[in-house]
Amino acid sequence: METYLETTHDVYKKAAESPDVGLCCTTTPIWQLPGLEIPKIMQEMNYGCGSTVNSRDLVNDPTILYVGVGGGMELLQFSYFSRKKGGVIGLDVVDEMLEASRRNFKEAEKSNDWFKSDFVDLRKGNALELPIEDNSVDVAAQNCLFNIFTKSDLKKALEEMYRVLKPNGRLVLSDPVTEDPMPESLKNDETLRALCLSGSLPLDEYINMIKEVGFGTIEIRAKRPYRILDPKHYDTDHVIFIESVEVCAIKDPMPEDGCCVFTGKTAIYYGSEDYFDDGVGHTLLQNQPLAVCDKTGDALESLGRKDIFVSESTYFYDGGGCC
Repeated sequence: METYLETTHDVYKKAAESPDVGLCCTTTPIWQLPGLEIPKIMQEMNYGCGSTVNSRDLVNDPTILYVGVGGGMELLQFSYFSRKKGGVIGLDVVDEMLEASRRNFKEAEKSNDWFKSDFVDLRKGNALELPIEDNSVDVAAQNCLFNIFTKSDLKKALEEMYRVLKPNGRLVLSDPVTEDPMPESLKNDETLRALCLSGSLPLDEYINMIKEVGFGTIEIRAKRPYRILDPKHYDTDHVIFIESVEVCAIKDPMPEDGCCVFTGKTAIYYGSEDYFDDGVGHTLLQNQPLAVCDKTGDALESLGRKDIFVSESTYFYDGGGCC
């Protein structure tokens, strides 16, 4: 095992034995659902930077893999949508974190009469070598784990998630990203990497790595301010602004012209006709907003028409639209 992974193991072993409320701080409100009561201990051990639970991914009684169990909060949330024995698989390399989740599930049973601990199959396992069969899960998720990996290990982790997903399955990720240069001194700081800070990549680089694995569609669902690394507190000569991003990558066939990446762009046609047809499968109705992937947005802008508006990326995409 590489030394930075050993450091990460130690950090999360301590966080399992003694909850560290400030270790991470999710930027997404905790789901409030009818009949779902999340124990306080799970909220204290919510070591993520966003959320990977989205109801539109969780239809038709899915089988779900969640890597890096934390205190079990998102495993409980996933179980809300997959109420069957072993419907959710929780994987972690830290024995103490697995044991903490088991205890927390017993607490969850007390306040959620629909929940049974055996809805979650907790297993010891490594994200770089998943003990899961090929093409066997509908949704695979991780929250604030993959940013810890070096680029070579991140590639392995993404390839493993792709392998275990069924065709049209969904990989849902939440990780920190930064457009500011990360000094080598911080990149090589194993503790800061374990704390989900210095492993942050630029968003385009992060998305390109997901593309290269083979996912045909990628959705940027949210991007929010997360942390500041400044010269007063860290070994850097400039301020580094970190954001948390929520991404869904879909294992559908790769289009001939490359992956469709949705970053929250919208097109609006406001010409004199009832609609505009670009001739390659996209129809814009008169003055009706249409979510478009970046490829389509760029193609529409390249037409040079004065009656088509294409917005900038908002990095908040809720589904629908073209492609």
